[in-house]
Amino acid sequence: MTGYKLTYFNGRGRAEIVRLVFAAAGVEYEDVRMDKADWPKIKPTTPFGQVPVLEADGVKLCQSNSIARYLARKFHLAGKTEVDQARADMIVDCFEDTIKPLMTFFFESDEARKETLKKKALEEQLPTSLAGLEGLLKANHGGDGFFVGTELTWADLGFLVLVGWLSAAGADAQLAKYPKLAALRERVEKVPKVAAWLAKRPATSF
Repeated sequence: MTGYKLTYFNGRGRAEIVRLVFAAAGVEYEDVRMDKADWPKIKPTTPFGQVPVLEADGVKLCQSNSIARYLARKFHLAGKTEVDQARADMIVDCFEDTIKPLMTFFFESDEARKETLKKKALEEQLPTSLAGLEGLLKANHGGDGFFVGTELTWADLGFLVLVGWLSAAGADAQLAKYPKLAALRERVEKVPKVAAWLAKRPATSF
C-alpha cells in the first residue's frame, strides 16, 4: 500500500486542495505542517524550492494542482470521461484566475496600494469571475449537481478552496449573488467525508 506524506506550512493555503482530495477519498496520509523557521532547511530538499510537496512511492511531487490532479485520478475524483476530466481541469484553472487577484492584495504590505488592488479585485474582477463560474456550473445539468458529470470531482473540492479565499478577503458575502454557486458550496460541504474533514481540520489564519 502506498504511503503518502504531504509537507506544507501550518495553514490551508496551497495545500488545502490536496487535503480535501485525500479527505473525500477517505485515504490516510501524513500531514506534515512545518514551522516557518524550518523552511530554509527544508527548501533545498524540494523539487522546485516550494511547497506543498507530496512524497509517494519514493517520488516527490510539487505544484498543488498537479498533486491534486494526480491524486484525483488515482482516487476516481477526476471525472469519468476524458471530456469530464478536461472540464474539471479547466474549471480548476478558472479558480486560479479568480484567486490570483485576491492573493495580490491580501499579501500586499503597502496599505494604499492594497486598497487600490482590493477595490479592483472585488468590484471588477471578482464579479466577472463568479458570473463565469456560475455559467459553467449551470452548463452541467442546470447547475443543480456538481461542476462535472453527476458525481463529486476535485473541481468541486477546489471550489471550497476558492470559497476560503473569498472569506479571507472579506468577500464571501458576494457568493450570495450567485445562487447556484452558493448551493453548490452547501452540497459539497455536506458530503460526509468532506464534512468530517472540515470539522476536524486545524483552525489556522490562512
